[in-house]
Amino acid sequence: MTDKTRRGNGQRTGEQTVVHMMRHGEVFNPDGILYGRLPGFRLSDTGRAQAQTVADTLADHDITAVFASPLQRAQETAAPVAAAHGLEIVTNDDLIEADNVFEGLKVSIGGDGVLGKPRHWPKLRDPFTPSWGEPYIQLAHRMLGAATTARNAARGHEVVCVSHQLPVYTLRRFLEGQRLWHDPRQRQCSLASVTSLVYDGDALIDIVYSEPAGASDPMVMGA
Repeated sequence: MTDKTRRGNGQRTGEQTVVHMMRHGEVFNPDGILYGRLPGFRLSDTGRAQAQTVADTLADHDITAVFASPLQRAQETAAPVAAAHGLEIVTNDDLIEADNVFEGLKVSIGGDGVLGKPRHWPKLRDPFTPSWGEPYIQLAHRMLGAATTARNAARGHEVVCVSHQLPVYTLRRFLEGQRLWHDPRQRQCSLASVTSLVYDGDALIDIVYSEPAGASDPMVMGA
């Protein structure tokens, strides 16, 4: 696994646990909508290949548990990782995609995109909370809860949690002490990427970001 970002240099003297926060693979989304929490959105052929690539990358890791968002794309991404280690997938609702009022619509300015329609503009009034969806701080807290649950389930070992772009990236920003509102075009959370939280006991000592399946555009709907 290639390290992209690393933090912390504390001495590791206790029990080390690694929580791998993984984003799901590419989704079959020919209409390019913001699918959010809608059911029925499965991985594309590319997405399944990405999930397998990560499973192969983690095959020799000491993974003792696999958690996933209840959404189909996350469950399908988690499947090859769980299979490689002979584990059952544990569904954790705290790993679900962020709620969004534009769910089911095309989020763009031109054509039939919602951002070009004045009736939708009031929903964009507050980008800091944000006004169009689940508050960033609420998202960060539930993802922190998911990470803590995973860490406690796999103390002294490694655990994989499959979630979604915004939840994973928001958790990372929260843990790094960055402001939670941000430009979505700058998110470092590619398809099937892995944001690994390294703990010494209960103390977070490292955050390591990697892209086993390669980089992807953070703004592509269907990703």
